[in-house]
Amino acid sequence: MASRSPLWPGRPYPLGTAWDGAGVNFALFSEHGTGVELCLFDGPNTGQAREQIPLRERTDLVWHGYVPDLGPGQLYGYRVHGPHAPDQGLRFNPAKLLIDPYARALAGELQWRDEVFGYRVGDPSGDLSRDDRDSAAFVPRSVVVDPTFDWEGDQPPRTPWHRSVVYEIHVKGFTARHPGVPEKLRGTYAGLTAPAALDHLTRLGITAVELLPVHGHVDEHALVQRGLRDYWGYNSIAFFAPHAAYAADPRPGGQVREFKAMVKDLHRVGLEVILDVVYNHTAEGNHLGPTLTFRGIDNPAYYRLVPGQPRHYQDSTGCGNTLDLRQPRALQLLMDSLRYWVLDMHVDGFRFDLAPSLAREGGAMERAACFFDVIRQDPVISQIKLIAEPWDVGPGGYQLGNFPVGWAEWNGRYRDAIRRYWRGDPGQVADLAYRLTGSSDLYQDDGRRPYASVNLVTAHDGFTLADLVSYNGKHNEANREGNRDGSDDNLSWNTGTEGPTEDPAILTLRERRIRTFLATLFISQGVPMLCGGDEMGRTQQGNNNAYCQDNEISWVDWSLDDRARRLLGFTRGLIQLRKAHAELQRRKFFQGRPLCSADMKDLTWHRPDGGEMAEAEWRQATLRAFGFRLCGDAMDDVNERGEPITDDTLLVLLNAQPESVDFVLPAAHPGVGWEVVVDTGDAGTLEPPPRLADGRHVAVAGRSLKVLRAWKA
Repeated sequence: MASRSPLWPGRPYPLGTAWDGAGVNFALFSEHGTGVELCLFDGPNTGQAREQIPLRERTDLVWHGYVPDLGPGQLYGYRVHGPHAPDQGLRFNPAKLLIDPYARALAGELQWRDEVFGYRVGDPSGDLSRDDRDSAAFVPRSVVVDPTFDWEGDQPPRTPWHRSVVYEIHVKGFTARHPGVPEKLRGTYAGLTAPAALDHLTRLGITAVELLPVHGHVDEHALVQRGLRDYWGYNSIAFFAPHAAYAADPRPGGQVREFKAMVKDLHRVGLEVILDVVYNHTAEGNHLGPTLTFRGIDNPAYYRLVPGQPRHYQDSTGCGNTLDLRQPRALQLLMDSLRYWVLDMHVDGFRFDLAPSLAREGGAMERAACFFDVIRQDPVISQIKLIAEPWDVGPGGYQLGNFPVGWAEWNGRYRDAIRRYWRGDPGQVADLAYRLTGSSDLYQDDGRRPYASVNLVTAHDGFTLADLVSYNGKHNEANREGNRDGSDDNLSWNTGTEGPTEDPAILTLRERRIRTFLATLFISQGVPMLCGGDEMGRTQQGNNNAYCQDNEISWVDWSLDDRARRLLGFTRGLIQLRKAHAELQRRKFFQGRPLCSADMKDLTWHRPDGGEMAEAEWRQATLRAFGFRLCGDAMDDVNERGEPITDDTLLVLLNAQPESVDFVLPAAHPGVGWEVVVDTGDAGTLEPPPRLADGRHVAVAGRSLKVLRAWKA
């Protein structure tokens, strides 16, 4: 193997690679390392490096060098020398080829061989031993990338939070089976913006796609041993690199250009792009995991190690390790990554997986954590959409409602309250009322608004909506864990006949219940998040933990029957109804007091007899049918020009009892009667029937809801 030194010392910044048209600068942080070698490769599957170049310059703990006559497409990796002392938290091993933490793209896949571990697998001393076999043939290569791209004046849609409708999808699963997408583009970034896919997104009416993880990730060893793949992608290894397997372009670095083109196309039709990001842990796992990048570059500078036992990793993620954002270089890595995806890739926001783990400093999540502070002061990241998954598996990990101003949160209490109420559980109405009106009990006191609540009934993690109403429990046998994985608290709402059926009565009942869940989601204050495919009745065959099902179990089925088409049309109508009514997209919480000249309250709760609910009635365990009226003349809000906002007065009637309930219609204001605009009963209508006068009775079918609008004479 030839070896040469860089002709120039290069620069310590930016970290990663920088191509200037004549050569490439390489920069790698390692505080405890004693030497770094840059390895250049001709292909992704070759074990032997073309050149192995020592980086002799070190500035501010960054090893750097400039190599002329290199350019985009060059494959590379690092070997880092230093102490091999696992009991001291140091795991250097120059026999292991390492991925650049700042790599903009990866080429090749990880092959699970014993050589990728820093210790001798099977040795009695475990990870205290050292494996000196070369891992280069089995580890992905980092890729030098050309950053230039013609954005053609691309501008972010900047949809206000209160007008947002989020659609959670998987890049591959969304189009993998789409007959209208060219076969070579199915399951790719390019496929996501093929005309047929864009048509579905735009006609549906959503404002943002939230993509399951697209950072470069690898399959877990345990899954590979069971013949499965990591479909969801929550096993990141490269925080700057779009996952190569989702690209139709096979060229090294082609995934970067294709991802940018996808974002540009989505922006062109007014859709924002939100990334589900996993900065809480990496694919290197616990002390028995592989040496792929951070572990071999500077283990204690990136990971939380157990105090007094630095051989082991603190784990608040359930995935073997936790990134230590108390360390300045780890925090810098996260912030550099976020800014890269916003400034270079033009994404519009992030959903942070297991977000409390990012803000644990003394042990518990802290609002004064460096993670929150550095985001709040950042002029770029503080201005985009930030969504927390507000729980992890560490002590005190459930932090719903405790994130700072500027953050929205996946509202798990919303999900549970909606499911429990419509299942018919007793004593749910009081909690449900908070969820329907934006969860002021969680967000109002600290100055946040209703749109801090990202409302969801289903998400990638759990049952699909169709399965929620069709199964008594999970059916995860395909995961090959004896159906022991996945949540047991499924809060399912099945019809008594489990799974697929041809019984028309059962199918009709399931359709009604799906419509009711969807209508509840879109008439609630806050930001609705729809799980992709729920609008068409997507099923995972009862699997509520399909993280390892990269197949038809998870992929969206586009062969729509009449029921699926009816449901799709109903969902489109619900989203349009929401967009048409400012009363359903409030920026402020309800006050529950008169705010207009006619002394009508902005929000009024009603019994089925039409009377206003009294305080004591909220505590009735048997209460399952009630209504609420939103007074459109009492919005207490202004538009972007400072003009007062008014809207139609709406009446929502909910009945979680199995039998039909007659409601007496209260006085309509400012109109003289009501018209039904949504009925989730058997008809599933979004068209108004004949108008109804005040005091008239209207029947609401069992476990369904109606939305009525006041009409003026």
